[in-house]
Amino acid sequence: MTEIDQQRLPEPHVLLIDDNPDELRLLVEALRDSRCRISIAFDGMQGYDRAVAFAPDLILLDVRMPKMDGFAVTRMLKANAVTENIPVIFLTVSSEISARLTGLREGGVDYIVKPYAVEEVVERVRIHLKLSSRLAERTETKSILEDDTGAAENREQVLVRAARRYLSAKLSDPPTLPDLARALGVDKRRISSAFQRNLGVTVFEYIRLERMKKARHLLARTSLSIAAIAEEVGFTSTANFSTAFRDHMGVPPSAFRNNQR
Repeated sequence: MTEIDQQRLPEPHVLLIDDNPDELRLLVEALRDSRCRISIAFDGMQGYDRAVAFAPDLILLDVRMPKMDGFAVTRMLKANAVTENIPVIFLTVSSEISARLTGLREGGVDYIVKPYAVEEVVERVRIHLKLSSRLAERTETKSILEDDTGAAENREQVLVRAARRYLSAKLSDPPTLPDLARALGVDKRRISSAFQRNLGVTVFEYIRLERMKKARHLLARTSLSIAAIAEEVGFTSTANFSTAFRDHMGVPPSAFRNNQR
């Protein structure tokens, strides 16, 4: 590739989401020197909005931010078709192994603890940009401007999708409504109304339906004992599970399994 061809390549776009970006001044300068185009957001919600609007090639994301932390931002990003494939690198002072694992399990491709060497971060950004197919597949895109109503509806649908994904991994020990709201960076009234408008059920009703759905699958497709299935879908006792299942399906778990066979 000639030098002229290299100059024509689009600069990779990196979105930095941090509530104290002044601390990252040297990193921003180094990334710009590496021919990256930089956008900055100062909190989680603004970062999510800019990620949807700009579709950057990579996101550098702080974890500890007020209102909507980095994990909540990532859950929303991964639930939106526009942003689900954007590589997310966490850049944070949170060094606990539990935080690092949460970040990676929620969809981050890397986790860098502050303080860091600027050169190392730049190199990791370069590697993840190269690994990502986004940069190679970039084409001209149109900016679609939505009115306020359309944008709100879209965000609510993404919120519900993110909540459903979060709950699906926690059916054996589902979060309370306040805990679910905190995990997604919203208040509990907003998540409740979003479920009612989009799914026609409360969060509690949704969890109950998903538990029964998973229980039906396990009863029909596996040889797990009823006690094990009860535990898998979050019931503290086999008796409670059997009662709930019979109320939902009209037959006890053992009869349902026999009918499936």
